[in-house]
Amino acid sequence: MQHEARPQGKTPEVFRQAGYIHVVMQKYTQLSLENRHQIKALLKAGHNQSEIARTIGVHRSTISRELKRNVDNGGSTGNQYCPEVAQQQTSQRHRDKPKHCRFTDQLKAQARQWLAKEKLSPELISGRWKVLDIEGVSHETIYQWIWAAKRTADPTDKNLYKHLKHGCRKRKRGNRKDSRGRIKGRVGISKRPEVVEERSRLGDIEVDLMMGKAHKSALLVLTDRTTLLTKLQKVTSRKADPMASHIVQQLSEIPSGFIKTLTFDNDKAFAKHQQVAEQLQADTYFTRPYTSQDKGTVENRIGVIRRFFPKGMDLRTVSEERITTVEQYLNFRPVRKFDYLNPIQQTLKYRSVALVT
Repeated sequence: MQHEARPQGKTPEVFRQAGYIHVVMQKYTQLSLENRHQIKALLKAGHNQSEIARTIGVHRSTISRELKRNVDNGGSTGNQYCPEVAQQQTSQRHRDKPKHCRFTDQLKAQARQWLAKEKLSPELISGRWKVLDIEGVSHETIYQWIWAAKRTADPTDKNLYKHLKHGCRKRKRGNRKDSRGRIKGRVGISKRPEVVEERSRLGDIEVDLMMGKAHKSALLVLTDRTTLLTKLQKVTSRKADPMASHIVQQLSEIPSGFIKTLTFDNDKAFAKHQQVAEQLQADTYFTRPYTSQDKGTVENRIGVIRRFFPKGMDLRTVSEERITTVEQYLNFRPVRKFDYLNPIQQTLKYRSVALVT
């Protein structure tokens, strides 16, 4: 016989007219060890299954299943109901029950590749899945997987933790006293337009050098303050003339009028900044001495680049192809403050606005 359960509150008229029947789902609870001791005592007293079910407050089928599943047919308790044995067998069945796993092998393979090749953090991996509309897992789950793998003998994932950016010290500027001096036509950052601080437009570029082993090689790094779009160039000389040529070559690929300002540190490698400004039709500014936060955007990008080219690496041994690959990784790397869009996607958003206006 079907019974209509009374829901709390007033039934909406539309449901009543449509003949809908509200069903209150019964909440089931597992038998506890105390319940199982009650079952044993009631069985010993000669009660049947229906009486035991009413006493405990469960359906009689619950008692029937309990006895069928958990009566031990062997050992000293053979053909008897033992509460402790029943509790152990129930717990074991729950452990052996198939469980839905969100962190699938396919997701792990993807996370493994992004960690190793693109040096993405677990947070960025989780964010990229969201942008790609993939049902992934949280960054905490990824961290737990990485640290659990470290404690195992599995050669596939045992060293994944080495790709994490933890315990890294801040980048040092190094000993540059002999490369510094008074730069002709130098304009301090205090005179830079306030709109640059707002990061509301394209074309405000920060420039820096990432030094290789023994300062005998370097990467020229140019980063847009607003979108983090970055360009890399391996340089073998820190002389001002070839450095100016490298900067112009890298930025001349960008349409005329998009480059507004360039911000340098006080390295004499940038002494030909006026030549750069003239060719790019942009204004140049210089940071305060020994104040890396004045160009924190490019410093941040260099921190990421160091994960691919660690300190002490001789950059002369790095191929141009590898540098191009790392540049692509940087520009396709999801950024949290952009809601996990990458610098290229962010640039396209700003460029579309610029073209419209």
